[in-house]
Amino acid sequence: MRSIRHPGTPTAERERSVQGRARRLTLRLKPGRSVNRAVAEAFAEAGFAGGYIRLEDVPVSPMNYVIPAASPDAAHAAWYSATRSPAGVTTIEEAGAIVGWRDGEPFLHCHGIWREADGARRMGHLLPLDSEFAAEVEAEAWGVCGAIFDVRDDPETNFRLFSPVSAEHEGTSRSPSFSSPPRGAGTGRVLLATVRPNEDITIAIERLCRENGIGSAAVHGIGSLVGADFEDGSHLASYATELLVGNGEMSAGTCRLDISVVGMDGEIAEGRLARGSNPVCVTFELVIEET
Repeated sequence: MRSIRHPGTPTAERERSVQGRARRLTLRLKPGRSVNRAVAEAFAEAGFAGGYIRLEDVPVSPMNYVIPAASPDAAHAAWYSATRSPAGVTTIEEAGAIVGWRDGEPFLHCHGIWREADGARRMGHLLPLDSEFAAEVEAEAWGVCGAIFDVRDDPETNFRLFSPVSAEHEGTSRSPSFSSPPRGAGTGRVLLATVRPNEDITIAIERLCRENGIGSAAVHGIGSLVGADFEDGSHLASYATELLVGNGEMSAGTCRLDISVVGMDGEIAEGRLARGSNPVCVTFELVIEET
């Protein structure tokens, strides 16, 4: 299986998960503020500090994003392209965002596919502090209580990355106003999880579910892979990618992930990942919803 070498020493813990409870939400996202602020406000109004959100058919202006690129130095194994800022209104076709906390403030990590005003279909990592919704829109989301993603320094990759922690974990940089879940919150068990570099993503998800006694689940998330192999035999050759899980499921002990992924040249590939041949590049962030 392919692999990538990061500057730090690999840690012993290759997957991390924390259990919580999730509730499906329909959120109204307001224009005139950053995507980050609009999503954080909507989660807060629903009584949640974080979770996961899906964006579909959403107009954005201004729109700013990056795609994966080679690192300019030895400090990282991969990096980001220069910021891309298409003119006019860009329409998000489909995107997913992990909603958590960074340095004591709400923060989200978003990958998706969009169409720019000239009709070009692109994919990448949306910059949530520098992009805005162009209209008020509705979005499906999962509010999570009992666990949250919090940005931590990661010595292995030399990035600052989301890590799942218990919502009551000492040192979690979260607002104290969310110390208790809202009334009626958390109707289903959920795992917040991350998978580390060079671990096959489907096998890692199967292991996480098995260790937590989950037989069937919906799998939501975003991440990066070292290239991508698909069940139909096609391959995306890029040692750093950005990825969105469009449809993911665990059933009868097997994980199936239908994904969209972009490489360093901007090429987009879509399909079902082949099991056992898709190693994580930097990180993979997951919300595994028991069904």
